[in-house]
Amino acid sequence: MAQFDLVILGGGSGGYACALRAAQLGKTVALIESGKLGGTCLHRGCIPTKALLHSGEIADSAREASTFGVNAQFLSMDMVAVNAYKDGVINKLHKGLQGLVKSRNITFVEGHGRLVSKDTVEVNGERYTGTNVVLATGSYAKSLPGLEIDGVRVMTSDHATNLNYVPKSVIVLGGGVIGCEFASVWKSFGAEVTIIEGLSHLVALEDESSSKQLERAYRKRGINFELGVRFKSHTVTADGVIVELEDGKTFSADVLLVAVGRGPVSANLGYEEQGVTMDRGYVLVDDKCRTNVPGIWAVGDLIPTLQLAHVGFGEGILVAEEICGLNPRPINYDGVPRVTYSEPEVASVGLTTAQAKERGHDVVELNYDLAGNGKAQILRTAGSIKLVSQKNGPVLGIHMVGARVGELLAEAQLIFNWEASAADVAPLIHAHPTLSEAMGEAHMALAGKPLHAHG
Repeated sequence: MAQFDLVILGGGSGGYACALRAAQLGKTVALIESGKLGGTCLHRGCIPTKALLHSGEIADSAREASTFGVNAQFLSMDMVAVNAYKDGVINKLHKGLQGLVKSRNITFVEGHGRLVSKDTVEVNGERYTGTNVVLATGSYAKSLPGLEIDGVRVMTSDHATNLNYVPKSVIVLGGGVIGCEFASVWKSFGAEVTIIEGLSHLVALEDESSSKQLERAYRKRGINFELGVRFKSHTVTADGVIVELEDGKTFSADVLLVAVGRGPVSANLGYEEQGVTMDRGYVLVDDKCRTNVPGIWAVGDLIPTLQLAHVGFGEGILVAEEICGLNPRPINYDGVPRVTYSEPEVASVGLTTAQAKERGHDVVELNYDLAGNGKAQILRTAGSIKLVSQKNGPVLGIHMVGARVGELLAEAQLIFNWEASAADVAPLIHAHPTLSEAMGEAHMALAGKPLHAHG
């Protein structure tokens, strides 16, 4: 039986971040992963989907080249080449990550691990004991009762990232981040797309103004969607899928993408047997990611926090530093940046208007239209930056829609997390012409001294 300071079950974003930081701080670490190091994000989620989105962006640029004075034309998608490009990105990052883990002298164990005691994980008949055990087994793509995934006509994002052809038509069940990103990809690739969403808006967790702007953009792109009506049933036919909704409407397409969220991977892993408190499959933790069992921690999609890779990184680092006695500050989940990498992108940090009002803030709002931004006009993107602020106080939320606005979150999260007011940001000089200039202009306007905006 091998003994370590930390035994980490799961080598995705949260698990490997914890391993790297703990090893950096001088701890002995065993990192156990049943699949490939890097987990869902690297191999089936964040990285492959963003590569596909970039291919789609280039396809759209080819279609629109003449509007920029470029003589070019879009012919077709070569999915063999698209997947080769995507897989090349993944493989390069995977090799780099493997090298990092090896360089930190982390013991990497390939195999399916199970918690067999409060301090021991068993893998391939071998036992690894840790003074601390970190659970980081991630999440899986969920489905609905009676909706069987066959990976051919009815698929999840796991299958969609490796599709070797462009379907003529697609129904996307779920208008959240994953559904909207794949809808964007497939429309750019040339498919007819219909999104079915039971809630009243696309990306419904975002500020309502952002959701409405995305909906307008999708209508303009020819992406169809049905909102506020739930899925009833589906039928797989010889040449496609037929979906019926609760209001009686039916839709048919070549394939059905089920994008109804992700659930925690926790079944049959020994967590409950060791007394770990669970809720609907999630492991419950405190603000330092400690479970109710001393010495057992949990991070990433396994716990009921935001299911984002960068949250997993943050939680993994937090646990490593807490174990090492550094007493890190708990994560403020309101201050986590969020992006839907569709075309246009939707990006935000902080509170929505509704959330700010629910928490008792005296709210002031400012909308800055990207029509006044030179770089946005060059890129021919529409959108806005919306500020939600406490009256005579700090900025409570920043909500953005437009091409590449996710890149503006670096400054946006500093503004929110450092509790800056519009008056604090307004004097800062932003480079011209850049999209980041719109961030400065929005805060100038909220501070009462608009430049390229009507006051």
